[in-house]
Amino acid sequence: MHESIVEIVASHAGQSPDRLCAADKKGAYTYGELWELVKAAAGRLRSMGIKKGDCVMVECTQDAGFLACDLACELCGAIFVPVEHRASADRVGEIRKDTDARLLICHTAYGLQVESISMEGLLQQPGSADASSHPEYGFTFPRKEDTAEILYTTGTTGASKGIEVTHGNNIALAENVKYGTEMKEGNVEWIPLPLSHSHGLRCCYANMLNGSSVVLTEGVSWVKQIFALLGQYHVTSMDISPSAVTVLYQLAKGKLSEISPQIDYIQVGTEALQEHVKEILISHFPQARLYNFYGSTESGRTCVLDFNKERGRAGCIGKPTRNATFLVTDEARNPIASSEGHMGLLATAGAMNMKGYWKQPELTAQVMRGGYVYTNDLGYIDPDGYVYMQGRKDDIINYKGIKIAPEEIEESARKFREVLDCACVPKADKLSGQVPKLFVVVRDKETFQKKELFDFLKNAVNANKMPKEIEVIDEIPRTYNGKVQRRKLVERA
Repeated sequence: MHESIVEIVASHAGQSPDRLCAADKKGAYTYGELWELVKAAAGRLRSMGIKKGDCVMVECTQDAGFLACDLACELCGAIFVPVEHRASADRVGEIRKDTDARLLICHTAYGLQVESISMEGLLQQPGSADASSHPEYGFTFPRKEDTAEILYTTGTTGASKGIEVTHGNNIALAENVKYGTEMKEGNVEWIPLPLSHSHGLRCCYANMLNGSSVVLTEGVSWVKQIFALLGQYHVTSMDISPSAVTVLYQLAKGKLSEISPQIDYIQVGTEALQEHVKEILISHFPQARLYNFYGSTESGRTCVLDFNKERGRAGCIGKPTRNATFLVTDEARNPIASSEGHMGLLATAGAMNMKGYWKQPELTAQVMRGGYVYTNDLGYIDPDGYVYMQGRKDDIINYKGIKIAPEEIEESARKFREVLDCACVPKADKLSGQVPKLFVVVRDKETFQKKELFDFLKNAVNANKMPKEIEVIDEIPRTYNGKVQRRKLVERA
């Protein structure tokens, strides 16, 4: 019945003010405390001239204060525009120009021609002077059709675009997460993923919808601090990326098994889930529900699979979540009856779909039509309703008419003892059209032998899908959340 996340938080603050809402390394806030902070901050925004529809940029600090700024923007009707912590001045300037933001809340000095305030300045503890900030003095909760936020993403192409999300979208997204994970009452979720982007932010919204708690950290590197927080707040779930799982596994050693008994579920997203990451999680959390979410910033959390329960489904991304409907189409966007032998492009419809790309109606029309967001992901739906994805159409390698998903080669290459990371891309070839080229990051460049990797892959990959070239590289280029930037590798190839 609520139309915005901030209205939900206000409801919990009224009904359960002493329940934990958000914690970080600096401290914790109950729903009642956070709500008082949000009201005071919204009042300060109003006193600075911020009104409904104004864009407010907020530099991510990965803590409860950042969430309070988000909710304060919602309460006063402003559009929340998160930016990465210590993002480049050029990127912040581009977003400022695109949104015509009225205010920048930040720690970093960007030197832009826009009014700015520190987060500490905005989030002073509420007092008697803040009485005029209370909702009964003029605030009304936003409507579901109002724009809540603009999320800027570079994806894997480098082209910057703002994704406009409504308050109703955020409610639907939160429901997809809450019901997709079978979230329990009293859930306490650890979120190390950046709140300046969709995945971590939407996990916060889902826990707020559920009336439960989040524990926020900046990444997974500070292991001692992280495990202290996990114990202090008795964390029962995690939201993490595959690359973060790998890093945590290497740094934490045996500690993962120590916390296993308290973990109800782990949700994984933001990038393709490799088999070796599944194996790490299954071996250390054998009793937990382990979810792989599929989706995008444009159409989030649309499909989910418990890969601890549903084993042996190669390429499966699960079944549609609460508010999502799937369709498979041909390249002209005509619906098709799909199967493993007759794949098409996945499309999703539902209340979680974005309003559109900010100020880009033509680009919006290219991906949205008739309530559906159309993707470039190749896949099919089986008779039991499970959705499968082979890979992105743009990433598929066309070798002599044979379609090769780069993930097939990458999964096998990662099992080789000397390979730390890898990515496969198409390389132009006069005779074959395209051939697979594999980039690898190895443990020791001096001792690594390409022939040994070739010999290993011959026993793991179909002969027609073998990479024709292997190049050692210092680092695989990735986005902030771990997605391979294949275009950069194609250019290098």
